[in-house]
Amino acid sequence: MKLFSESLMSELEHQLKLIHLETENKVQLAEQAIENSVAALEKLKTFFIKYKQLNKKEEIEFFRDIKPKFAAKLIYYNEIYNIETNKSFGSQKTIGKYYKAELNKLKVFFEKNQEFYRYYRTGNNCLDDKYFIRAKYDLKLMVDSFYFQADHRFTTSHDYKVARILANDEIKKFLEEQIEKLGSKTITIQSPSPLSKAPKWTGSKVELIELIYALHTEGVFNNGTTGLKEVTTFFETVFNIDLGQFHRVFLEIRNRKTERTKFLNTLKNKLIIRMDNADEN
Repeated sequence: MKLFSESLMSELEHQLKLIHLETENKVQLAEQAIENSVAALEKLKTFFIKYKQLNKKEEIEFFRDIKPKFAAKLIYYNEIYNIETNKSFGSQKTIGKYYKAELNKLKVFFEKNQEFYRYYRTGNNCLDDKYFIRAKYDLKLMVDSFYFQADHRFTTSHDYKVARILANDEIKKFLEEQIEKLGSKTITIQSPSPLSKAPKWTGSKVELIELIYALHTEGVFNNGTTGLKEVTTFFETVFNIDLGQFHRVFLEIRNRKTERTKFLNTLKNKLIIRMDNADEN
């Protein structure tokens, strides 16, 4: 079961990464991500229900550690979809207030479920046989009402709460990032560029775009939460360069018949040569 779920999650994360690379619009991105997350969760459900000789330890592990990671993806992108489609037009201040109100909703959920948060975050397991075994529930342990309408072959009383905790962590990052961007926009508009004496990019635009995509794919900016558009805009500002329709350039890079990562390969080879030369000195 573990090997199947790990392979399925790896496949889902790869799909989601491609969606983030190729889709800038947050609503469209969320729609595609929801579609992929639902499909993965259905595959997981089909596999689990057909799985034979499930013991108690495996059942607890599945509903505490495995299923919530898949469900969290769906919850996260569904919330992003709702947040972005319900966002009203207005000033940066108005939109900032809207995002802060959404942050407050996460706080309310935390306060309502603080005891379970503590149980889960501290790695406690004394109640796992109540929380993560099917057909067992105790109303005194804060059972979500949706549980009574769910498919009990694939649901326990608290696996959704775990998924919600994991999703809320990512939603919080998203909202804080949006609020930070709104603040930085004002600064950017009002401040003259201090980078007039900074190094200039003298390579080709195609090479820079290849580098940007590689860095963004690796998730080296804000733990992978920064959007591709924001990263590209940053490089355009730093190097005072217009990268134009960089998505189209990336498609051309992808369609290369030989050496798709030409610039990155060159960087690697030249760095190795430099290291070898340094070793000889």
